[in-house]
Amino acid sequence: MSAGTAGHVARSTVRPNSETIRPTPLRTFLHTDDGVTIDSVYEPRAAVYDASPPPSGDLVFVVAHGFTGDVDKPHVRRVAGAFAQYGAVVTFSFRGHGRSGGRSTVGDREVLDLAAAVAWAREQGHARVVTVGFSMGGSVVLRHAALYGPQKHPDGQGRGGRTDAHTDAVVSVSAPARWYYRGTAPMRKVHWLVTRREGRLVGRYGLKTRIDHSGWDPVPLSPVEAVPRIAPTPLLVVHGEIDGYFPLDHPRMLAAAAGDHAELWLEPGMGHAEHAATDDLLARIGRWAGSQES
Repeated sequence: MSAGTAGHVARSTVRPNSETIRPTPLRTFLHTDDGVTIDSVYEPRAAVYDASPPPSGDLVFVVAHGFTGDVDKPHVRRVAGAFAQYGAVVTFSFRGHGRSGGRSTVGDREVLDLAAAVAWAREQGHARVVTVGFSMGGSVVLRHAALYGPQKHPDGQGRGGRTDAHTDAVVSVSAPARWYYRGTAPMRKVHWLVTRREGRLVGRYGLKTRIDHSGWDPVPLSPVEAVPRIAPTPLLVVHGEIDGYFPLDHPRMLAAAAGDHAELWLEPGMGHAEHAATDDLLARIGRWAGSQES
C-alpha cells in the first residue's frame, strides 16, 4: 500500500446522523505517512447537542492507549467518556492492535499513528489539541510532541514534522523514561512477548496484538531524550505511586529532564495506566487540559 498523508481518510464506517439530537461518533480508517491503516473514532463533546461542526478553537483530546489495548476496549472507552465532558475526543488503535493494519513496533513508528490522528482531529475544526497517552502511549505522546511542532525548527532538529499534526498540550500517564527496562516482573513479561517467537504468538492469538519481529533499527529517541524538546508546549507527567511496571524513578527522570517546564503528579494508591486511572484523576486531567492556553 502506498504511503498517504497523515490524517488521510481511507474508509468511513460511521457517519454523523443529522436526524438525531446528538451527533453520532464518526468512525474511519486513516492512512499514516508510511501507509498503515489506523482504526479511529471521533466523538463530539458530551455537552454538544446539535449536529453543527465544532467551533474553531474547541478542545479535542487525542487518546493514545497502552500496549495490547485498542479503540474498542472498555478501559479505552471509559477514558474517552471521561474526557468527553471537557472536549471532543479522538481514540484510535495503534498499528498491530484491534482493526488497525500493520504490526506493533512497541512505541517506535506509533508516532506516525498519533500524527495521523492529531491531523484528523484538526480536520474536524479543532485548533486546540491535547494528546493524552497511557504507558506505551505515554511514551508515544512525548516523542510525538518532540518531533512534531507548529513550525519547522530552524536547525532541522526535532519539532520539524507536519505542522497540522502538532499538539498544543501533552499528558503522559504511566510512561517509561528509558527503553529496555526489565526491572519489574510485568516488564520482563512484556519483553518476553516482544522478543520471543512464542511470546509474539501469545500476543497475536491471546492478546489480539500483532508484534513486529524485526526490532528497532535504529533505536528511536527515548522518552527522557524527547522531553527537553517539547517546550514550550505544556506538559503534564502523571504516575501512580504503586505502579507495578515502572517505579517512581521513571516519572521523576522525565520531570527532571523537563526542568521547570512540566508538572508532575504522583498519585497515591494508583497502579498502572488506564485501568488504574480513577474517574477523579481523569476529571482533573480534563480540567488541566482545558486550562492550558492555545
